[in-house]
Amino acid sequence: MSYFVHESSYIDENVSVGTGTKVWHFSHIQKGAQIGENCSLGQNVNISANVKIGNGVKIQNNVSVYEGVELEDYVFCGPSMVFTNDLTPRSKYPKGTEGYIRTLIKYGASIGANATIVCGNTIGRWAMIASGAVVTKEVPDYALIAGVPAHQIGWVCECGQVLKNELKCNNCDREYTVRDGVLQEKAE
Repeated sequence: MSYFVHESSYIDENVSVGTGTKVWHFSHIQKGAQIGENCSLGQNVNISANVKIGNGVKIQNNVSVYEGVELEDYVFCGPSMVFTNDLTPRSKYPKGTEGYIRTLIKYGASIGANATIVCGNTIGRWAMIASGAVVTKEVPDYALIAGVPAHQIGWVCECGQVLKNELKCNNCDREYTVRDGVLQEKAE
C-alpha cells in the first residue's frame, strides 16, 4: 500500500486513497469515497460514502465528513468541527442521498475546532472559520469568520495571518486589495 491505515480503522471496498495519506486510529472510510494524496485523517474520523477529498487535506480528531460535502485541496478541519447535509432532518422521514444538500470547502480554507458548517454553503478559498463559529451562509475567499451565527470580522492572508487595514501581510509580505467587496492579491 502506498498509504498508511492504522489497524483499528476500516476502509470499505470501492474506496480510493492517495499516496502518502495517513488514516489514524478508529476511523472509517465508506464505499465510494475518494481521498487525495498526502492527507491526514486523525483519530475517530468518518468519511461517508461518495465523499470527495482533495490532496493535502488535514482532518483532525472526531470529524465526520458526510455525503454531500466536498473538500478541495489543502483544506484544514479542526478537532470536533461539524458538517451537516440536511437542513430539516427527521428520523421517521429519511430523505436518502437525493435529499442531501451540497457543501463545498474550497482550496486552502481552514475550519477551527468545534465550528459547525450548515449544509448548502460554500466556504471560499483561503477563508478562515474561527473555532466555535456556526456558518449559515456563503463565505468569501480570504474572509475571517467568527460568531454564532458567523459573520465576517476581517480578512486573512493566504499564509493564515490576519490582515490589518493596509491589507499587507506582516508575515509573508503579500499585498491585497478589495474590489467590489472581494479581496484579491495585488499583481506584481
